[in-house]
Amino acid sequence: MDKPVTAYKLELFYELSPDLLCIAGYDGFFKRINPAVSNLLGYTSEELYARPINDFVYSEDKDTTAKVRKELTRNKPLYNFENRYMTKSGEIVWLSWTSFPVPEDEVIFAIAKNITHKKKQEEDRNALLANLTQINKDLTQLSYTTSHDLRSPVNNMLSLFELMDTSKIKDAETLKFLEMLKFTGEKLRNTLNGYVDVLSRQNRLNADMEVLSLEDVLKGVLSSVSSLIKTSKAEINIDFSKLEKVNFNRACLESIFLNLITNAIKYARPDRSPVISLRSEKADGIVRLIISDNGLGFDMEKVKGKIFGLHQKFHNHIDSKGIGLYIVQNHVTSLGGSISVTSQVNEGTEFVISLKD
Repeated sequence: MDKPVTAYKLELFYELSPDLLCIAGYDGFFKRINPAVSNLLGYTSEELYARPINDFVYSEDKDTTAKVRKELTRNKPLYNFENRYMTKSGEIVWLSWTSFPVPEDEVIFAIAKNITHKKKQEEDRNALLANLTQINKDLTQLSYTTSHDLRSPVNNMLSLFELMDTSKIKDAETLKFLEMLKFTGEKLRNTLNGYVDVLSRQNRLNADMEVLSLEDVLKGVLSSVSSLIKTSKAEINIDFSKLEKVNFNRACLESIFLNLITNAIKYARPDRSPVISLRSEKADGIVRLIISDNGLGFDMEKVKGKIFGLHQKFHNHIDSKGIGLYIVQNHVTSLGGSISVTSQVNEGTEFVISLKD
């Protein structure tokens, strides 16, 4: 026959338990606590008995804790309720409570486990996951934008071969090397097109912002596609006199200029040279970049709601991937702006990018 558990042994269990054991009254005060409570919170037993329990609860958790305690007084047990307490030294500790009311005595028996370490591990894990997610998205976006935007410099390089009069070159070895270079360039363009298809469904996150000179950023873009501009005999008109600088991400702004300019050249009317205008303005705290051309334009009734969609094509151009305007819109909206478009068939297109100052 098992020996009965003596009162002394029960008391010893109460005193030695590493968990917080409490008896609380319906009046909101501790009636009895074991040493673990004092050891964790840093208060003496007298200090803990003298003040309402809610005084020790972390400020942001007071209301929730009071509501839960009220439910206990209505004879509803509580399982795995988590809240924060403030220690005497000012530290925050997390506790997980299991509580049972005893209505006839108007008291609550409660056991709490210190889960501060577990919460810290969760926070560290979440921070790590958030950081890894950010890095992954940034790398994906870098690959996505780079794969798409590198096509224009490659096309620019290939256009040099169209300008070159190889009939004047008599050296057979030189001609062979030029042919190999052209072949390599075309293969690179095809590879980049493949990467665009694979990466085009990836999303991007906000990038670092800085104050940028519109003229400086545009100058770099125009330099990268100078041969394309020369070959197409495009006329570029620039007027940033009303607003010379914007707060934006450099890589995104370069990509916006690059895509809209190369699109204007790509979809120019065959009977006239492309004319591309870029200007800026500011009104009522809104910064606007306006990029317009005299190209093929769109039938806005047909393309309404689709113009910035992924893989949306509106002209039968051999090099069209339906990605450029999708990228432009994502750059603008992900950095807090908006973009609108007006167009007429064979009359050209105007894009207005609006940003908060």
